[in-house]
Amino acid sequence: MKTLSLALLLGLAPAFTLAATPAQEKQFVDTYRKAYEGKDEKTLAGLLYTKGADPQAAEFYKMMMTSGMGGKISSIQLVDLNTDDKKRAAGGPGPDGKPMKFTLTPVKKLVIKSETKDANGSSTSTNEVFVGESDGKLMIPAPGPAG
Repeated sequence: MKTLSLALLLGLAPAFTLAATPAQEKQFVDTYRKAYEGKDEKTLAGLLYTKGADPQAAEFYKMMMTSGMGGKISSIQLVDLNTDDKKRAAGGPGPDGKPMKFTLTPVKKLVIKSETKDANGSSTSTNEVFVGESDGKLMIPAPGPAG
């Protein structure tokens, strides 16, 4: 009976993994901000989780993450998922119509408000990306096939 209990507990262990600590969340947000404002494409790409991702989706995410790099982030927050976020995070059709899902289960979302100024004036934008956890690290998951 003890062996069965131990096997059951070990089998359920992944379901009880610890969430990121507030310090880890702050480090993730600070790393993203510094890389984005410093035009550090390599560090931003390092925050993207691509294992099992669709190659085109991974490239699209890299492009979106680096778009506007060097702009000033006016606000950046890691927030809990609401009901609508959870529905969107469950997956959906990809660009080719085939079902897609995130390669890591989203646990939070990163909300980024940025400002860019140039000779033509200034603009502001708000972007959101889902964030998951892999091996104790917060990462931005790219979608992959849902099957």
